[in-house]
Order: sequence, then C-alpha cells, then structure tokens
Amino acid sequence: MSAADSRTGGTSKPPRTQTVSVRLDPKLRYLSEIAARRQRRTISSFIEWSLETALDNLYLTDPKGSTNTIGQMAAHLWDVEPADRFVKLAVHYPDLLNHQEEIVWKLIQENGFLWKGAYDKTTNEWRWVVTPSGLIPGRLREYWAVFNKVARGEAPKSELPTWKKSNFTPELGWDEPPEREDDLE
Repeated sequence: MSAADSRTGGTSKPPRTQTVSVRLDPKLRYLSEIAARRQRRTISSFIEWSLETALDNLYLTDPKGSTNTIGQMAAHLWDVEPADRFVKLAVHYPDLLNHQEEIVWKLIQENGFLWKGAYDKTTNEWRWVVTPSGLIPGRLREYWAVFNKVARGEAPKSELPTWKKSNFTPELGWDEPPEREDDLE
C-alpha cells in the first residue's frame, strides 16, 4: 500500500485538478506573475482564475440559435464519463466537433443499438430519433472504445454493436426487440 493509499483508507482518489503544460511568451509569463502577486495568488491559481473568467466571456450559439457563455453551459457540457461528455457537446454544439469527432458522432447516430425507438408500423424497421433522452448511455459507454477505434480506422465497422432491424419474421410474426442481435441465436 502506498503512502497515499494509507492516508485515504486504502483507496486512491482521483486528483482534484489536472496538470496542463502551457507555453507562454516570456513577457506574458512575467506579467502573469505580477498579476498573481497583486491578487496574492500562485501563478497556477491566477491562470486557473483567468480561465474561469474567460469562460464567462466566451459565447456559444447552439443549433436553435440560443447564445450562452461557456460558463453558463458548463453544467450542460461537463460529465465525468467521456462518452457522455462527448454526446453533450455533439448534441448542443455539433459545429465544435473536429473531423475525428464528427466521424464518431455519425457512427453513433446511425447505430440503432444505442437509441430508444420503436418499430415503424409500415416498414417494420427499427426507427429512432437522435435526442439526448433517446440515447441509452450505458450501451454507448460499453462500446465507446470500439466506436473510436472504428472512427480512427483501427477496427472494421463489423465490430460495432448490431440490433434487430426488423421485428417481423414470416414464421414467427411480430416479436419484441432483443437486447442485441446476438440474442437471436
């Protein structure tokens, strides 16, 4: 057991903060040190405060045209789960996704296994609407690494989860959707 583990009763806690390396122009570094002294802060504390202040002055516009600061949207964008955090960004601000993220988001949107939905009465095909409440988060978390590997070209699309696309079998008639296509065997 490490010294840190013995202080926390045998469990390691995640750090409260994360370390970020930043390159600063010498002049900016010097002026930041002066500003930190003025506020009686460490340089790290001053930089953290500056970033928090900046987040309240940078605006985002969502697809519906609503404009809010990043600080105002923090609770809507942050999640401890990377997959959930990604979906929040993709739903609220798809224009901020980079190319790699756009590929992941497209794969997620097109995968019926991840979404609540219903069988279309006309076509008998599984249909879903891409909304935050329509996502089944546990399923995305389970396959998060796979979606990313497929998007990077490191795995074939056949590794993505599948779903029963139609609920009509001529021999059996109508049935309920299984959890996975594998459950049909």
